[in-house]
Amino acid sequence: MVFKDKLFGLKRDELEKLVLELGCPQFYGRQIAEWLYKSNIRTIDEMTNLSKSARALLNDKYDLGIYNPENVQTSADGTKKYLFPAHQGMFVETAYIPEVNRATVCISSQIGCKMGCRFCMTGQQGFQGQLTAGEILNQLRSLPEKDTITNVVYMGMGEPFDNLINVLDSLEILTADWGFGMSSKRITVSTIGIIPGMKEFLEKSKCHLAVSLHSPFEEERKDLMPVGKMYPLHQILDTIRSFNLGRQRRISFEYILFKDLNDTVSHVKELARLLNGIHCRINLIRYHPIPGISLQPSDDVTIIKFENALKSKGIRTTLRASRGQDIFAACGLLSTKELLRQNQRE
Repeated sequence: MVFKDKLFGLKRDELEKLVLELGCPQFYGRQIAEWLYKSNIRTIDEMTNLSKSARALLNDKYDLGIYNPENVQTSADGTKKYLFPAHQGMFVETAYIPEVNRATVCISSQIGCKMGCRFCMTGQQGFQGQLTAGEILNQLRSLPEKDTITNVVYMGMGEPFDNLINVLDSLEILTADWGFGMSSKRITVSTIGIIPGMKEFLEKSKCHLAVSLHSPFEEERKDLMPVGKMYPLHQILDTIRSFNLGRQRRISFEYILFKDLNDTVSHVKELARLLNGIHCRINLIRYHPIPGISLQPSDDVTIIKFENALKSKGIRTTLRASRGQDIFAACGLLSTKELLRQNQRE
């Protein structure tokens, strides 16, 4: 089987360069971008404003690069988890989360993850590869509910800033007039705090930033998230403070609550001290237990007390609803580890 390069996921300037190399007019690149990101075509031959000879050249050298999901699971609460194909026979999971006035797609940026956070099933899976910009965007483009989507979050499998170039390319295509034309205010990228990638993202993109925090105490955070040894929390916060982000761009901190670990009054006080002066929101998240991991979720009474204590300190705080837990689509539960095992046995 001959593996061809993919058109989907290329930026407009890359498409213009591509058609020139094929001996076609440069404006064909703009037309191809229109077909890829503003239409529902499934084949190159449907690009009817290109000449037949140009379409033949494209078919000879390229695949479209748009793929349907191979499986879907539906939760009792309406959340859906899709399995999308990636390169070299790999797969990634994507969550579709419908609500009354919005619908969010939670997309993956890597196959597995290198970061090894204790509380995350993707981290337990390990790392199998980077997704291309096209594979990242295909999770939106080929979603059956694509036309209902109001918000995109890069909170699925992987650490976005460990795949920085492809993530930034996908964000450009998502927000460009020649691409999907989506407002950057509707897109949030989550990171555990890889500072070089975070800096470049804040410089080059206007999308919202979410930082996985989970403890205001450095040693405790390092135990939960080994990356803290390389990128300490105070350096992450100093980096955020160094940018004049204004009021239009949202900075949020993700905080999973673990029983008898990070849910005390002292944690509230330290959070208020650390985040002083940063216009932000804390998103509290219930922990979803992972087999073989000793961490336990805080009880509801403790969670509500913690939320109210943060609010009393003047910190905007929300408690994120747990969605799709019964199909392992909730926060921290995405993984294709079992599928990898099955493929290795076959």
